[in-house]
Amino acid sequence: MDLQDSMMISAAGLRAQSIRMRVIAENIANQDSISSGTGDMPYRRKIVNFKTMMDRALGVETIQVDKVTFDRSDFGQRYDPGHPAADASGYITTSNVNGMIEAMDMRQAQRTYEANLNAIETSKNMLLRTIEILK
Repeated sequence: MDLQDSMMISAAGLRAQSIRMRVIAENIANQDSISSGTGDMPYRRKIVNFKTMMDRALGVETIQVDKVTFDRSDFGQRYDPGHPAADASGYITTSNVNGMIEAMDMRQAQRTYEANLNAIETSKNMLLRTIEILK
């Protein structure tokens, strides 16, 4: 494997983490959604699933997004009897997004993204140093 291949592997990680950060941002933006009426459901949290894929050109396994699925955990409930979407007991259904979990997930995705950037930068610097030696 040469330095260019290592950059391509890290680039695959960058793509996967950028998709993950986009989905997390969508979750955060919709965390305060509620059902708009009886029978309607609020925003449901999305989860990114990864898979490893054999890159035949590079001869290594790289990561990519497999699919984005919905979190099947229960929706929240909030007591607000004056709200038009409240049920007979006075509760409204709220999103199953937890802002603290999303913040932790975003931080982890950011760190992984930065690690891939550092790997690309290191490979680039090694490649430049090699070219300098060959001059």
